[in-house]
Amino acid sequence: MYLLKCVVAAGQEHVLGQFGRELENGELEMGRSAIKTALYTLAEMIENWDLNGRGTSHDFKDEDRVALRSLLKMLGEVEQFYDCIGGIIGYQVSVLELLAQSSHEEQTINWSQQINKLLKCQIVEIHPPSVLHLSEASEYASQAALWGIEGLPDLGEIYPLGGSADRLGLVDPETGECLPAAMLPYCGRTLLEGLVRDLQAREFLYFKLYGKQCITPVAIMTSSAKNNHSHITCLCEKLKWFGRGRSSFMLFEQPLVPAVTAEDGDWIVTRPFEPVCKPGGHGVIWKLAHDKGVFKWFRSHARKGATVRQISNVVAATDLTLLALAGIGLRHQKKLGFASCERNAGATEGINVLLEKKNIDGKWAYGLSCIEYTEFDKFGITAGPHSPSSLQGDFPANTNILYVDLPSAELIGSSKNKSSLPGMVLNVKKPITYMDQFGMKHCVSGGRLECTMQNIADNFSNTYSSRCYEGVEDGLDTFIVYNERRKVTSSAKKRRRPADSSLHQTPDGSLLDIMRNAYDLLSHCGITMPKVEGNEEYANSGPPYLILLHPALGPLWEVTRQKFLGGSISKGSELQIEVAEFLWRNVQLDGSLIILAENVVGSTKTNEIGEPILQYGRRCARCKLENVRVVNGGIDWNSEDNLYWKHEVQRFGTLKVILHGNAEFEATDVVIQGNHVFDVPDGHKLKITSGISGLEMKLKPIEDELMDSGTWFWKYKLNGTHVELESVDF
Repeated sequence: MYLLKCVVAAGQEHVLGQFGRELENGELEMGRSAIKTALYTLAEMIENWDLNGRGTSHDFKDEDRVALRSLLKMLGEVEQFYDCIGGIIGYQVSVLELLAQSSHEEQTINWSQQINKLLKCQIVEIHPPSVLHLSEASEYASQAALWGIEGLPDLGEIYPLGGSADRLGLVDPETGECLPAAMLPYCGRTLLEGLVRDLQAREFLYFKLYGKQCITPVAIMTSSAKNNHSHITCLCEKLKWFGRGRSSFMLFEQPLVPAVTAEDGDWIVTRPFEPVCKPGGHGVIWKLAHDKGVFKWFRSHARKGATVRQISNVVAATDLTLLALAGIGLRHQKKLGFASCERNAGATEGINVLLEKKNIDGKWAYGLSCIEYTEFDKFGITAGPHSPSSLQGDFPANTNILYVDLPSAELIGSSKNKSSLPGMVLNVKKPITYMDQFGMKHCVSGGRLECTMQNIADNFSNTYSSRCYEGVEDGLDTFIVYNERRKVTSSAKKRRRPADSSLHQTPDGSLLDIMRNAYDLLSHCGITMPKVEGNEEYANSGPPYLILLHPALGPLWEVTRQKFLGGSISKGSELQIEVAEFLWRNVQLDGSLIILAENVVGSTKTNEIGEPILQYGRRCARCKLENVRVVNGGIDWNSEDNLYWKHEVQRFGTLKVILHGNAEFEATDVVIQGNHVFDVPDGHKLKITSGISGLEMKLKPIEDELMDSGTWFWKYKLNGTHVELESVDF
């Protein structure tokens, strides 16, 4: 009853359908205010409602009862979660305040005066931040990455996966059900599986260096949008929690909030009792993590910090960026770190800035933060490349790859005031499409109250008694690492339209960045291969080749490059390597080569409650290719059925090696021509060499004493700030 009163008090009685209209049309009683009359009238009506459809003048249909229960659930969650700003009423007041500010800013010329007023300080200035260029300070970057590896037992991982990802338009091909971004099939697996693979690659590197198992606890923020929570839970269960155990995951669901119109902030309604609802942005993660006990859970795993990355960014773990970010954060006890890069002109992405404020007490506050692209107008800045106030050259892009100190984040999330919901914005520039009760499609300008997780940085500024003119970043609790864009961010955020030549933020475009990274990685190993040109070259065709390497081959490129030396990869070839213990020496590839393994980084053992738990380094599959030429028909690049970013392609021929269990494959001094599948059973080693009449194949069982370690392995060792590999044979 109280929740429905709040709906009326917030001026949203239209959500209640005919009951709301009766409230609007009812006569006011003497001595009562309009709002009080509405509430009393509503109370009398609700008391007379019979949700079973009996004994009432307002018989409810079944769908109305279901809709009302759903509405009450949503209202209850909003009232509880947004208690720090006044619940449902506070949510709507914040919406109206932000709408009013937006309207005022469109009319005002003195934007800085308005911002200073909003931020309750005398002066606010933004400056381009000083950043650590990882590609320029390569030795320090290597050291920072090692700090990140050493600190893995102190780190957790956080994935904000609650977004609805409407721009992807992802649907289940069998049921037609809308799916969340985490379920996007990308390069042969879902995006969520890709995130966990990246994490396991870092854990495998830790094992190879220190000989210890390390399972990182992963907290995943979900939502009920598109059955997000259910789909993610089912995927984790289907994959047996990725061999990590159920206890190493914590899923927590963010509340949905009402979408509002851009015109007057009214809630958008599809039918009575059914407002259009969306997730409230990833910035709710800090308060929600406190409310749901996530910080306490991390403490139970003895974690001090965490890395945060979004589901759609498929290159975030490339090379050393993520490890260096975490390493610096842990080593120097920072509260928050950003991974940044060059900003693309016109991109719908924010910027990282150095904020300088003079507070009303006369002190100066400095901190690194983020300005979302939806807020650029508020600061009087534009995103165009030729504008005098353009951001393109001076400010790096915000990528939402973060390091966060968990106790510091918990302090903000538990603050019980507005600061626990950082970066509150109302973006009403995007259209909201919905279907009404009559099956009519509508599209209106609107949005919902959102928070931005990276703006928790606004709570971590450092205060000084006098103004600082340069070098202030070194002493701040916040920091930024910077790298080449395709090593930091490339997103599969939106579906590419058939006639659209732009590949920006599409799965197609991000795949090309993966190919560019593959070129940068392998061409430095003495492997001759074509360079990947600009996106416009491939707008109407596939990439120049497909190269998909398991991240556990590194993930540091200096590790991967020691496993590859010499040879060539011709245009139109396909290379997929799904094994970590791998050697490539002078391999000539003209066609398709696919190496698949069950035990990529180790094998599983059953724990005391019957769960399979991955044991790194135990019974790994292995593959050696030395002086080998592979020639076959490869991919049919003219097939209209090819979907390259899904790794769904038609082939004329391929060389496929399938390694079961701890199987091993070796090919030496041989030409392998035509279509072949080598299926190597568990516990066996297959050797391929040149014979008198063609290929000579020898399949032998692996000796019992070598079942766990294999007949050879890569020994990792540290030399200063670098990782060196040595091949050990038995």
